[in-house]
Amino acid sequence: MKFASLYEPTDVAAAILPLCAEVAAARAPIDNYLLGHATGQAAYMRAAFHADARIMSFRDGQLHALTVDEFSARFQGEPAADEARRARRIEFFEVSGNAATAKVVLDYPEVCFTDYMLLLQIDGVWKITNKTFSAAPRG
Repeated sequence: MKFASLYEPTDVAAAILPLCAEVAAARAPIDNYLLGHATGQAAYMRAAFHADARIMSFRDGQLHALTVDEFSARFQGEPAADEARRARRIEFFEVSGNAATAKVVLDYPEVCFTDYMLLLQIDGVWKITNKTFSAAPRG
């Protein structure tokens, strides 16, 4: 006896592939951001962020905000000396139309950063428009 399928595999692929491409395009800035941290290359950070984005956190009880240029200047072109001991992961990523959000954890030997990213698709290109983060020093 032959069983009828509700859909053909090509129908599933036709429905899933555009979604995968959309999520991959939206996630590209996060991938660039992670590459920037791993390599120390500021160009990855500039590619990840919209030019008007802000990077915000609290440091010593004071609100601290950086422009993309100020943040990117921290990356001097070389991986960190302890790069082999650093881990990074995307804990959450969601796309809704032309907006997305991500939670990224940078687990480093001396501090664990939790980054919350807001992204927008602007003129067909995805960019991080805001990064807010917390830092939890170890020890």
